[in-house]
Amino acid sequence: MKAVLLVKDASTGLPKAELKEVEKPIPGPGGLVVKMEACGLCGTDIEKIRGEYTAAMPVLGHEAVGTVSAVGDGVDEFHEGDRVFPHHHVPDHTCHYCMAGSETMCEMYRSSNLTPGGFSEFFRVPRWNVSKGGVLKLPDGLDFDVASLVEPVACCVRALNKCDVKSGELVLVAGAGPVGMMHSMLLKTMGADVIVSDVSEGRLEFAKRSGVRLAINAAKMDVPDSVKSQTDGRGSDVVIVASGSPSAVIQGLRSVRKGGRVCLFGIPSRGSVLDYDIADLYNSELSVFASYGATETETKKALAHISSNHSDFAKLVTHKFPLVDFEGAVETATSGRGMKIVVTPD
Repeated sequence: MKAVLLVKDASTGLPKAELKEVEKPIPGPGGLVVKMEACGLCGTDIEKIRGEYTAAMPVLGHEAVGTVSAVGDGVDEFHEGDRVFPHHHVPDHTCHYCMAGSETMCEMYRSSNLTPGGFSEFFRVPRWNVSKGGVLKLPDGLDFDVASLVEPVACCVRALNKCDVKSGELVLVAGAGPVGMMHSMLLKTMGADVIVSDVSEGRLEFAKRSGVRLAINAAKMDVPDSVKSQTDGRGSDVVIVASGSPSAVIQGLRSVRKGGRVCLFGIPSRGSVLDYDIADLYNSELSVFASYGATETETKKALAHISSNHSDFAKLVTHKFPLVDFEGAVETATSGRGMKIVVTPD
């Protein structure tokens, strides 16, 4: 079968994505083999290809959905032909981190993954993920392309829960890429007032069509001044930094009001350094925190959100590429021409 794997370039020593022919996986006791029907291309996949990713193991493709192809011994809940979303990471729910509400910091959370990865014709879901509730059945009416958004939307759900956003609050989403727009869409259902910033006019136009209050071109306008002009000089109540860029983080810190909350959502590249006077954090009593990943608690909520708002989320999927043109998918994603890029088997 065909699979896109992360390998080391012999000439440069750097990682690269390569389409290979590999053996079809077997489920193993308690596991599943899933035929991939769609897999979203995440910004973290691109960071892994560039050698910039700083978290978890370097497996490509985690926003995968598909059809159960084979069932391992001892699995009763799933059968061949079931349409499923399998989460690639699942916590144990018993350790200190899990009991403290930091499930994505659980040592078991990152210990397993889809094999050989979501960008393959078939992949194995390990026993751990199946037995711990990491696999969800998809409604028959939900398109696979849209269902591939479950994982990233779940990550947004977890971040917004940590932000404790209240109806009527003004939220700046710094970054109008796919996850930025997912945040914006979820914030609207929460009754929040949303401003987005980005440097891509195409993405800002997309944001405007989605009904945000204001879309700011960060390359042409001062974002903090623009946000404060909308709030009698205060700034936003909450900032979601949906970018790993240090400049986006600083933009968010300078745009939030005194006593506000700043959520670091985008994953920074290796070696990122923030040049910021931390005295301002103290004097303005800012709350700054990060949100990493999601659990099955959030994937269930994400699936419900997507199922109830299918047409809205479907607009996020702007490009589809076959597995054999994975390079085209990456090129389109890095160019910023599209919104969400989805890879399909053919």
